[in-house]
Parts: sequence; structure tokens; C-alpha cells
Amino acid sequence: MSIPRQLPAAAAGAAALVLALTACGGQQSGSASESSGSAGGLSGEVVIDGSSTVEPLSSAAATLYRDEQPGVNVTVATSGTGGGFKRFCAGETDISDASRPIKDEEIEACADAGIEYTEIVVANDGLSVVVNPENDWVDCLTVEQLATIWGPESEGEITSWQQVDASFPDEPLELYGAGTDSGTFDYFTEAINGEEGAIRADYSPSEDDNLTVQGVTGAVGGTGFFGLSYAEEYADQVTLVGVDGGDGCVVPSTETVQDGTYVPLGRPLFIYVNNAKYTENEALRDFVDFYVENSEQAASDALFVPLTDEQRQTAQDELAALVG
Repeated sequence: MSIPRQLPAAAAGAAALVLALTACGGQQSGSASESSGSAGGLSGEVVIDGSSTVEPLSSAAATLYRDEQPGVNVTVATSGTGGGFKRFCAGETDISDASRPIKDEEIEACADAGIEYTEIVVANDGLSVVVNPENDWVDCLTVEQLATIWGPESEGEITSWQQVDASFPDEPLELYGAGTDSGTFDYFTEAINGEEGAIRADYSPSEDDNLTVQGVTGAVGGTGFFGLSYAEEYADQVTLVGVDGGDGCVVPSTETVQDGTYVPLGRPLFIYVNNAKYTENEALRDFVDFYVENSEQAASDALFVPLTDEQRQTAQDELAALVG
């Protein structure tokens, strides 16, 4: 069982939403363990649940895989990182998408159920701080300034940009960000406020990043946080802000996330694979191997930062060890 802990834990969850990527052509087998297709290809089921952040990546991998193995039905659901681990540790899914490393209580739940797993890094991401495009006074914020904006002690007290920095205008702060069921929420709060879940309550939370974009674009003093992929997707609607983690201002990008200079808001993204199912289910094994091998294309399609060569080799070595 491989459990590398590369970054602080960030939390999870989101409203359930199933995106079924159902292959066309060829007969589906009735069991996930059946993997022989009538035309020599594979057939079977692969069930994925978990992080809404990682969902676009897994869906992109599933779409690419469908062209290779149309007889394998891959479904991707989004009950959040925490919700995904609940299902995974109950043996209900094959793969759990996660935007943070597994927590101690989740490790215990899997152990109690006899579920052994392997943690695989499948892409990289940067949590992005964004502001309204009309904001012409901010292009970089220190971690301390972000803590002033978002810290629990600022609730009802820090209500203007001028209170964050005297050089900023007296423009009302309008705050939007991930809700408490999101892995992004836990990671951001721990990285910025020093404690998972520590945040002011007078902001507008949502598990839907589109609503965060709408909020920020609707107020000149608007600011929010979400994954880098969303910031890039909506680059014409929001402005990325650099973050100074102590060594100068760094704007999130592919290069700064991969090289580790975008701190403390750079992070890896994970899938957790059920070891027993991986070894027993040829369709699952083939899909996971394909996922890692084609992770660069999947990351590009889903607007994430691809793995480095070293990360990809590590993932392939971890999987190879499961089958000897």
C-alpha cells in the first residue's frame, strides 16, 4: 500500500453528480470481473467517485480510453473527496478521485473493511486566487494578506480592501470560494489560515466553481479561490493574482506548479486504486495503466498541469509492483 504525503491535507465533498461515459459498440459483460469482449477487446465496468476537482481529469481519461476499449463502461461520479473515500472504503468503487491525500480516519475505515489501495498522482494543480477584472490595485498578495482577508478572526471586521493594505482603495470586499464539502476548501484553509476548516463565515461558499466566477465578476471588490484549471478556463472573466509565499510573488502556471515555486497553493491530484480489484479485474487494470500512460493528454484536455517525467515513472512503478 503506497501512501505518500506530499502536501497538507485538504478536505472534500460535493453534491453527487454522475457523468457516465458509456462505450458504444460491443456487448457489455454483466460483471466487472468479466473482461473478455466478443471481438477480442475488453469489456466490463470501472466505477469512479470522489473529488469534483479531479472529475474532469478522470472523465478526460475515460473519453480517451473509450476509443481504445469501447467495451469497457467507465462511470465517473462527484460526491467529493470525502464522499468518494466513504464509498471506496466500503468497497463500492474501483477508484477514488481525491484532491488531497487520504486522511487518518479514512485510512482506518479502509483498513477496517480490508480495503488495500495504492495512491497514484495523476496530475498537478494550483489553487488560484482571482479578482474582478476591474480591480487595478492588486496583482500580488502575500500569504499574510490572504490570511487577513480569509481568516476566521476577520469575520465582520475586515470588510474593505483598504483594511488589507493601506495602499488599496476603500472598496468593499466581496468573498467567494469553495464550500466546506470541497477538497479545495480544506487545502486552502490549511495553507493560508494554518488550520483545516478555519475560515470566516461571512463569505459566499459553493461547491460549484461557476458560481464563484459569477460572484467575483459581479463585484468590483470581488475575490475568490478555486483550481487553476477554472482560472484558465475563465481567464476572460477573472484576473489571476500572484501569491508571495515568502520568496517573492509567483503567478500559478504549469511551470510554477510543476517546479514547486508556487507555494503554498500548488498541489498534486490523486486517484486511489483498490489493489485487489486492480489485480483481479483486467478492464480496471487496463484502464488505470492507460490513465497513467496518457496522463499528459488527459491533463491537457482537462486544463490541468501534467505530471513530470519523474512523477509518471513513479506512478508506473507503483502499479507494476501490484502485479509483480
